[in-house]
Amino acid sequence: MSDHPVPSPHARRLVQGAYDTHVHIAPDVMARRIDDVDLARRFAEVGLAGFVLKSHYVATAERAAVVRKVVPEVDVLGAITLNGSMGGMNPAAVEIAGRLGARIVWMPTVDSGNQRRSTATDLPGAKPAMWGALQADLHAQGIVPDVVEVVDADGQVLERVRQVLRVIARHDLVLATGHLAGAEILALTRAATQEGVRRIVVTHPEFTSQRLPVERQRELAEAGALLERCFTTPYTGKVGWDELFANIRAVGPEHSVLSSDLGQPFNPPVEDGLPLFADRLLAAGFTEQEVHTMAVVNSRRLAAASATVPA
Repeated sequence: MSDHPVPSPHARRLVQGAYDTHVHIAPDVMARRIDDVDLARRFAEVGLAGFVLKSHYVATAERAAVVRKVVPEVDVLGAITLNGSMGGMNPAAVEIAGRLGARIVWMPTVDSGNQRRSTATDLPGAKPAMWGALQADLHAQGIVPDVVEVVDADGQVLERVRQVLRVIARHDLVLATGHLAGAEILALTRAATQEGVRRIVVTHPEFTSQRLPVERQRELAEAGALLERCFTTPYTGKVGWDELFANIRAVGPEHSVLSSDLGQPFNPPVEDGLPLFADRLLAAGFTEQEVHTMAVVNSRRLAAASATVPA
């Protein structure tokens, strides 16, 4: 766990005040590097504002509220992911999450049609996602939730999905696209805008089962979405750093938001993710202002209780 780079003091200062909007930490159904309370204390020590608790399997808003009480100086936020364990495309679950103060609603990830049907493979030497082993174990036991679809055979967003989008809009939650395919993401983004959703994030577009071409990424940015750049995607070898940097430049740093997607035992400490990302970006020629925009300004826009709050 110690064979990882250490962020520079300069990078740590540059990302102070940022939120990490995508972390996987304990308690969870698989091994994690750190638990939520200890991570909140680490964030307080290094000057990060807060984080969003991501789980593929459970809602986290209640848990986040408890952590905020224990470490009130760090803004820990809850979320929900619409996989089978949450009832799939379940507007009631989203409504309850919203009433409990959740901030992000992820579309299906491990149970999305795109993920289930994907035949894409990681690049040679890449570390596999930890949830793959759990999914295989569940399926071996015959526990196979229905695939959670977002569009019909004609590519039109399903009415059940629109119902969820209306709940997201009413609570002013952030919509994240999960592990959907490019065409699904574009259809969803347009439908979400029609239904009044104000903040949309394209979840790690360079991830193995997505690999959105830069033209699609530009199209989504023009539709009003932020492109999430996760540290783990290149760090674990699922995309090359140069390709990721080229995508950010082609779409525009103002349309990207940085997150870590950390918490795995074999990866760096979660609180190091954003500054390590900043060091990489600075070394690749991005300006301090560009890094600050992606890490701090845009993450705070997502974390704000209202989209009208200035970043």
